[in-house]
Amino acid sequence: MKKLATVLSILLLVGFSVVSNAADDRTDIHSSAEEVQPLLVGMVAPDFTVRDVENQVFSFESGTQAKPIVLTFFRGGWCPYCNMHLSELRLAEEQLKAMGFDIWFISIDKPELLLESLDDPNIGYTIYSDSALNATRAFGLAFRVDDELNERYLNYGIDLEKASGENHHVLPVPATYIIGTDGVINFAYINPDYKVRLHPDVLLAAAKAYTEDADNRLVAKLKQAKK
Repeated sequence: MKKLATVLSILLLVGFSVVSNAADDRTDIHSSAEEVQPLLVGMVAPDFTVRDVENQVFSFESGTQAKPIVLTFFRGGWCPYCNMHLSELRLAEEQLKAMGFDIWFISIDKPELLLESLDDPNIGYTIYSDSALNATRAFGLAFRVDDELNERYLNYGIDLEKASGENHHVLPVPATYIIGTDGVINFAYINPDYKVRLHPDVLLAAAKAYTEDADNRLVAKLKQAKK
């Protein structure tokens, strides 16, 4: 319980830090990961279009889905932390599906690299390409990699233009959302430090709270007290 309280405290601190720059529009491409303005709990998820592994357009219409969604934005298959996190989340996959969730991942990689670039291309997740930045910008997660960092990436053998098929040099801040069937964001974890990722246990706790309608517990208690 103490550990979970610490995690929740960190989530709050992260939330305050990433929404501090209110002068910019949420969907802007921000100059750093620390300046993004992500959508938060209680907000309605936006409509967006992405492409699947076969380069077919997929359109998400908020509030029309049959199942709640666990949606994770990651940087790309070239990122070792992303690969480790995707593998780690497999520990929660069976339980999430048993609770009725669809599990989606979105990266900036172009469609033909979505699976090819991963350490484990045989994962059972649904993965989409957002190289056009439609979803990443809609969720307020887009930031541009500066020239110095891009040059360092190239020296490491990481070519962002080759991975995305675009020259925008934009990445998402890694983020995980739980989106209800009504389109409302029920849980959000966003951290501008790409090395720090959501633990599967915390995600499962949030998913369980959603299925138990924990957000409405106070309303239910008040109604019961009035009877």
